Amino acid sequence: MNAVSALPQTPRPSPGKRISVVLAVVVHLLLLAFLFYGIRWQNQTPAAIEVELVRAAPPSVEPVPPPLEPAPPPEPVPQPKPEPQIEAKPPPPPKPEIALKEKPKPVPKEQPRPPSAPFQKQLEQEFKQAAERKAAEAANAAAAQELSQRKAAQASAARDQAIADYIGKIRGKIKGNIVLPHDLKGNPEAVFDVVQLPSGEILSVKLKKSSGHAGYDAAVERAILKSSPLPKPGQGDLFARELELKFRPLEE
Repeated sequence: MNAVSALPQTPRPSPGKRISVVLAVVVHLLLLAFLFYGIRWQNQTPAAIEVELVRAAPPSVEPVPPPLEPAPPPEPVPQPKPEPQIEAKPPPPPKPEIALKEKPKPVPKEQPRPPSAPFQKQLEQEFKQAAERKAAEAANAAAAQELSQRKAAQASAARDQAIADYIGKIRGKIKGNIVLPHDLKGNPEAVFDVVQLPSGEILSVKLKKSSGHAGYDAAVERAILKSSPLPKPGQGDLFARELELKFRPLEE
């Protein structure tokens, strides 16, 4: 035997074994990819994985590409530290500005212009007419007031005369009924308050002032009561419920 025949012969792999080798390589590649992306998601540096592959001896086996080395994961970007927030201080209150107000300057008054001659004459005429109207109105008012006072005085005098006539009628009737006492001397005065009805009937008689002679006072009181009803006034507004009557023996 020669030296070549003395070497042991390596058996050729079967086709089924080739397929299993390819599947093993694909599985390893998928595993490497899964580990690479899983480690990348977790932001951790993956550990090195060593894989031993059984290389076939026969030259007919297609060379298997070496496994892809995983790319190094990107370095984590350092996040900037948050800057400390500085509390803003409130601005100081503004200083009040003292505004010096200037005093308003007096506006010069316009000097009245002297009116022209025709206009001045017209003004004088208007003033004169106004003064005459005022004087006439004052004279008319004074005349009206005087007339009113005169009428009032006349009316008052007429009323007083009517009242005097009314009282005179009452006193005349009463005096006709007085019987003078024989011992009466002088001309004493007796005053009586008489209350009457609108019909003239006497309600009461009261001695207000004595004449100093009781007989004369009693004679007058009897005459008053005897004269009821008393005469009525010519005008209804002249009637007086209460009368003050004065009597003297020597008086007409």
